[in-house]
Amino acid sequence: MKIAVCVKAVPDTETKIVLNSDKTNIETNQVKFITSPYDEFAIEEALKIKEANSGTTVTAISMGSNEAKDVLRDSLARGVDEAIHINVDKPLDFSPLTTGKILAKSLSLDSYDIILCGQQGVGTDHSQVPAILAQLLNITQATFIVKLTLKENNTFLAEREIEGSHEIVSGKLPAVFSAQKGLNEPRYPSIKGVMAARKKEIKTLDLTSLNVAEEVSKTNSLVKLKALCLPQNKTSSKNIEGDPDQQVKALVDLLRQEAKVL
Repeated sequence: MKIAVCVKAVPDTETKIVLNSDKTNIETNQVKFITSPYDEFAIEEALKIKEANSGTTVTAISMGSNEAKDVLRDSLARGVDEAIHINVDKPLDFSPLTTGKILAKSLSLDSYDIILCGQQGVGTDHSQVPAILAQLLNITQATFIVKLTLKENNTFLAEREIEGSHEIVSGKLPAVFSAQKGLNEPRYPSIKGVMAARKKEIKTLDLTSLNVAEEVSKTNSLVKLKALCLPQNKTSSKNIEGDPDQQVKALVDLLRQEAKVL
């Protein structure tokens, strides 16, 4: 069995984000990149399947600049067998459809039985790429899964989280799965794994070697990123002192004079 895991490099949630001068990207010089948290569930599920099924290999695939290679090293340190880096500049400039086409092309170079992704990349939160991959590859999909069971005859049962409930779906491999929180508990890389990952080769591809440069140019022209903006600063709060009568009077005065809603 062959498993592919699509992983994405995203800014650490503790990193202070600064926009570049034209507000079309973030300044990456001082940014620490990490594996997108939902992708960690996908990696862990792939490793669990590998441990339960002898002869299974797991390949991690990531698209991006140098930060993608760091994420792939992290995947290798966790126990992934192989890594593929699709080298592109400014991946934020790519729409979900463009990203899906690039990843689908790389995935089509091999015969994967299972393709695992995080339910979304926390960098942009589109949550579209897994479904796009399944459509482009013309294979089964089950998204937002919190449990996956492989059955006989290349079939599966997946429990997926939907609004207000859970749903059980079945299907046949090959398939694309997107991982939701609760699917498993991701492992941390071991020291031995980290040392071994440094010695492993990362295969590098680009848009030219994948023969998708022209298609990417056409597809990405359909969506233009005009500008990014940071969230507005939260308004400050006020504590109103005094007994209940004094607080009510002060609150009414504030609503009338500052908020101007009375």
